[in-house]
Amino acid sequence: MSYTKIICGKLYDGIHDALQENQEILIKDEYIVEVGGRVDAPEECKVIDLSHLTVTPGMIDAHVHMSFFDWREIDKDAVYYSDAMRALAVSECARRALAGGFTTIRHIGWFQEDCSLDVKRAIDAGFIEGSRMVVAPHFLCAPGSHGDSTQKLATNPKLARFLEAQYPTMGSGAEFFRDAVRHEVKIGADYIKIMATGGFFTPNDSPEDKQLSYDEMKAIIETAHSLNTTVTAHAYTTELVTTLAELGIDGIEHASLVDEATVKLLEEKDIYVVPTFCPYDEVVLLDEEKLAEKSPEFQRKLRHYRDNLVESRELLKKSNLRLGYGTDLVVNYQNYECGREYSAWLRNGMDAFRTLKAATAVNAEILGLGDKIGTIEPGKLADIAAWKRDLLTDDKALLDCGFVMKEGKEVAVHSIIDDYEE
Repeated sequence: MSYTKIICGKLYDGIHDALQENQEILIKDEYIVEVGGRVDAPEECKVIDLSHLTVTPGMIDAHVHMSFFDWREIDKDAVYYSDAMRALAVSECARRALAGGFTTIRHIGWFQEDCSLDVKRAIDAGFIEGSRMVVAPHFLCAPGSHGDSTQKLATNPKLARFLEAQYPTMGSGAEFFRDAVRHEVKIGADYIKIMATGGFFTPNDSPEDKQLSYDEMKAIIETAHSLNTTVTAHAYTTELVTTLAELGIDGIEHASLVDEATVKLLEEKDIYVVPTFCPYDEVVLLDEEKLAEKSPEFQRKLRHYRDNLVESRELLKKSNLRLGYGTDLVVNYQNYECGREYSAWLRNGMDAFRTLKAATAVNAEILGLGDKIGTIEPGKLADIAAWKRDLLTDDKALLDCGFVMKEGKEVAVHSIIDDYEE
C-alpha cells in the first residue's frame, strides 16, 4: 500500500467549469481517495509538487487511428506493411500518446489487420507501457468504400480483389454484417465501427456516397445491441446521419455536413458526436500551407464542401449535443499528437471548458468508462496530467505536457511542442 499527494498549481477536475486554486489530491495505490484545499496524508506519503502546473484528469482522445508510424507512410499500408508492422505502430502510438498526457485513447479501426487488441491486452497486463486502449479492431465496410484501402490499387483489379479477401469485415448483405458483428464481439472488440458514407481521405469516393444499405446498417446496429455492444459510424451527411439516428446508432463520427434539423434529432435522441475538427481545419480556417500537404483528391473535396463544412461546424458548436473530443489524424500531423484537436476547438471559437470536458468527462462516458476515469474525485483511477501553458487562452496547451500519471504511477513525459520548436 502506498500513498501519493499531489500539490496542484491550478486544478481542473472535469466536473466544475473552473480552474481551482490551492488544491491537493491524495492517492492510495491506483485510486484517488481525497481532493481538497488541504488533505492529510500518512507519514510515508510521497509528495509531488505541481504548483507550477495546471492539473487535469488524464486526457482522452476518442478517435485515433493508431496503425502507422508516420503519416507520410500511409500510402504504403495497403501493400508494404505487414500485420506485425502495424502492431508495432499501434504500440508506439499508445506509448507516445501517454507521454503526451492522454492516458486513454479510443482506437477507431484501420483498413487492415493491426493486432490492436493484442497491444491493448499487453498494456493492460503491464507488459508494455501505453495509454489505456478502447478498441474497434476492424471497420465494418463494403468493397470500394471509405474503409477499403485497396481503392489505391484500383488500377490493378486482381491485386485489389485478392487483398479485399484478406479483410474479415468487408463484405455485402445483412447476413454478412450480422456475422461480422458477432465475430468482432467474440474476439474482444469494445465497440463496433461502421463506414456508412464515403470520405475525404480516400481517392475514389465522395463524402455524400451511401456505402451501406438500410438493411445492412439495421443488421449491424440490432446485432451489436443484442450483444450489449455499442456502435458508432463514420457519417457526414444529413441523410445518412438521420437514418442512423432513427435506427438507434449510439454515436456519430464527424457529422461534418449536417443541417440544423439533424442536429436537433441527435440532441433529442442523445446520440453523441465526435466532430473531429482537426482534419478539416485547414480549409475551414483557410491555412493554404497545411492544405497543400494533403493529396490533390483530399484538397479538391475539402474545397468543394467548404461552405457546408463551415455551416455544419457552427451548428455543432452551438448545439447541446454530447460532443466528444477526437483527432482523427491521418495527414499533416502524427497520430499520437492528440492535443491538436484542442487547438482546433479553441481556434474555432469553442469555449475552453467545454473542450476540456469533452476530452475528459464526456469522453469517459462515451467510452463506457465514466465510473473509472474522466474526473478527479474520490474513487476514480488516478489518471492525472498537468500542463505548462494556460489552458483557457493558449490553443497549444495540450501539446505541452509537464506531468503524467496513469493508475497512480508516474510516466515519462514528452512535450509534443518541443518536437516542432527544436
